[in-house]
Amino acid sequence: MKHPDKLAANPCPCGRFSRTDDLCECPPAAIRRYQARLSGPLLDRVDLRVEVDRVTRAELTERGARGESTATVAARVLQARERAAARLADTPWRTNSEIPGRELRSRWYAAPGAMDEAERHLERGVLTARGLDRVLRVAWTVADLLGHDRPDATDVALALQLRTGVPRGVPMAIGALTCRYSGVLRGASTAMGAST
Repeated sequence: MKHPDKLAANPCPCGRFSRTDDLCECPPAAIRRYQARLSGPLLDRVDLRVEVDRVTRAELTERGARGESTATVAARVLQARERAAARLADTPWRTNSEIPGRELRSRWYAAPGAMDEAERHLERGVLTARGLDRVLRVAWTVADLLGHDRPDATDVALALQLRTGVPRGVPMAIGALTCRYSGVLRGASTAMGAST
């Protein structure tokens, strides 16, 4: 069984840098040096990149659910894993993360035109070949979570956004589904935990 790599990092040496307040006292050069410690080859192996804002006291003590319940997300992840297992039934693989890049590109490519933007990122050097394969794997996971037969341009766009980094506070729109790092993102993160 493949275990996911998880990476967490503060945005600066003191950990208080935020785009919304000025609690951080780190000099800009120190922030750049600190963030540069995450090398390109290391980041090339990270599938989902999301900046998370600090939780306020009000949010921490707030009663009631924010976003979808864990049970709702778990049910969607189970359905996504079942879709992936059915698609991969006659193969040695059970999850999207197990499919070798060559097989992924030849047998399970996205819908026509869906990978155009990701391929432009590859041509411009924003993505590596490994990164392009990983975008396609995440796009399959998103498609499985949303019940699509294969990744469309919207699924690939979300996978690309997750791959290249989602800045804090930016809501992600996915077709008719809009989430602020819950919903599909939460499902994708959970599904990628043992990857669908």
